[in-house]
Amino acid sequence: MQLTVEITNKQILRIALPIALSILVPNINFITNNIFLGHLSEEALAVAGITGVYYLVFGVMGFGLSNGLQALMSRRAGENKAGEIGLLFFQAVRIALAFAIAGIFITWFIAPFILKYSLHSKQDMQMAVGFLRIRIWGLPFLYIYQLRNALLISINKSKYLIIGALAETLANVFFDYAFIFGHFGFPELGFNGAAYASIIAEFTGLVTIFGVIHFKGIGKSINLFKNKKLHLNSIKLILHQSAPIVLQSAISVGSWEFFYILIEHHGTQALAISNIMRNLFGIFGCFAWSFASASNSMVSNIIGQKLENHVKELIYKISKLGLIFSIGIAILINLFTRFFLSAYGQNDGFINAAIPVARIISFALVLQSVSSIWLNAVLGTGNSRRNLITEIIAIVLYCLYVYTALEHFNLSITIGWMSEWLYWIAIFIPSYWYIQSNKWMGKKI
Repeated sequence: MQLTVEITNKQILRIALPIALSILVPNINFITNNIFLGHLSEEALAVAGITGVYYLVFGVMGFGLSNGLQALMSRRAGENKAGEIGLLFFQAVRIALAFAIAGIFITWFIAPFILKYSLHSKQDMQMAVGFLRIRIWGLPFLYIYQLRNALLISINKSKYLIIGALAETLANVFFDYAFIFGHFGFPELGFNGAAYASIIAEFTGLVTIFGVIHFKGIGKSINLFKNKKLHLNSIKLILHQSAPIVLQSAISVGSWEFFYILIEHHGTQALAISNIMRNLFGIFGCFAWSFASASNSMVSNIIGQKLENHVKELIYKISKLGLIFSIGIAILINLFTRFFLSAYGQNDGFINAAIPVARIISFALVLQSVSSIWLNAVLGTGNSRRNLITEIIAIVLYCLYVYTALEHFNLSITIGWMSEWLYWIAIFIPSYWYIQSNKWMGKKI
C-alpha cells in the first residue's frame, strides 16, 4: 500500500474531492431534515437551528479529535510506519467513547437548564430539549464515523468515504420521510422523527464503511485490528495533539450557539432564516473543508517524508484549488439564490428577507476556503496549540461583534452574519504568519 503523497494538483484533488463528497452527504442529511421540517412548520424549522448547532458543538469535538488523530496517522504514513496507524486508531476510539458518554450526560442533565434561561420561548425550549435527548444517542456512532474518516484520509484511501456516506444519506432520507410524516406504516413522530432518523442513518453509514474496510483488506494492511490493547503512551500522544483542537472546535461552534441565541431574540423568522444560512454554509462549505482536511493530512505526510522545504509550495497549490472551487460556488449562490431558498417551502416574504443574508454568506465562503487551508496546514505541522490561540483571538472578536450588532444596537441579521467575514480574516492572518515564519520546522509528533 502506497502511504506517501506527492505534491501535485492531481494528488490534492484525489484526496480532497472524495472528502468533499463525504462531508457533503451529512450536510445533505441535515438539509433533508430541515426541508421536511420546513414543510411541517416554521417553528419546527426555527427550533432545528438551535438543536442543530447544539449537536454540532459535540460533533466538532469529535471532529477535533479526529483531526488530531489524522495528523498523527498521516505523519506515520509519511514515515512508512504502517503498524503504528492501527494502534493509534483503537486508542482514539476509547477516547471518543468517553467523550460520547460525557456528551450524553450533559445533554440529559445540564443542557435543559441552560436552554431554559437562554431561550425566550418556553415552547421552543421544550421542543429543543425533547429532540436533543433523543438525538444525542447518535453521538457514539458519529465519533467513530469521524475517526474512520481520518483513518482513510491518512492512508490515501479517501475514495472509500463516499460509500458509507451514500448509505447514510439513503437511510436518512427514507426514515426522515417515514418518521416525520408517518409514512410506510411508521408512527407520525413530527419534529422528533428527524432525531430518530439521524441516529439510524449514522449507524448505517458506520456499519457500511467498516464492512468496506474489512472486505477490501485495508484493516490487515495496517494491522488495524491487531493492537486493541490499552496503550497509555499512545492515548497521551493523541490527547496532547487533539485536546487543543477539541477545545478550539468546541469554542468555535459554542460561539455559533451564542450567535443563534441572539438571533432567537429577533424572532422566529430571523431564526429560521439563519438556520437555512447554516445549511448553505454547510453544504457549499464542504469543498473548503475538504481542501482544509487535505492540507492537514498532506502537510503532515510531506514532513514525515522529510520534505519540509516543499510545505509552502504544497499549501499554495491547495489554496489555489480551494479558491477556484469557492469562487465558483459563490457565483452559483448569487445566481440561483431564490431557487435554493424556495426548497424550504416558505413564502415570498421569507425568501426576500433571506436573500441579502445569502449574499453575505457567499463571500464568507470564499474567505473560509483560504483561511481554513492555512489553519489546517498549521495543524499538519503538529502545533495544535497555535491553532487554539488563533481560534481564541478570532472568537473573542466574533462574539464582541455579534453581541454589539445584534443585541446592543439591534441591527438586522444581515449585518449580524457579516461576523463571518471578521472571523475568517482573523483566522487567516496568524495562520499565514506562522507558516511563513518557519518556526514549525523540526517539530516532532
